[in-house]
Amino acid sequence: MNRLLKRLGFLFKFHKSIPFIMDFFRSRQVKGTTKILYVVLIIGYMALPFDLIPDFLYVIGLIDDLTVATILLQRMVKVAPESLKEKYQLK
Repeated sequence: MNRLLKRLGFLFKFHKSIPFIMDFFRSRQVKGTTKILYVVLIIGYMALPFDLIPDFLYVIGLIDDLTVATILLQRMVKVAPESLKEKYQLK
C-alpha cells in the first residue's frame, strides 16, 4: 500500500522530472546501452497500439499509461549515477 501511495504522489510531480530525464540522457556516466534501452522502451510503449487498459475507458485508460511512465522513470532513477540523484535530490 505504501508503494502505491508513493507512485501516486510521484505522478503529481512528473513534470518536475523532465530536467532529470534530459540530464540522464546527456550524462556521460550513463552507459550508451542503458540510454538506448530506455529510449526503446519509451518509444515502444508509445508506438504500440495495445494498452493494458484501453484508452477509451477515459480515466482508467490514462492511469495505466501514467503507471507505466512512472515505473520507467523510477527505474531510470535507480540506474542513474549518484551525482544526478544528488543534483535532483532523488535519494
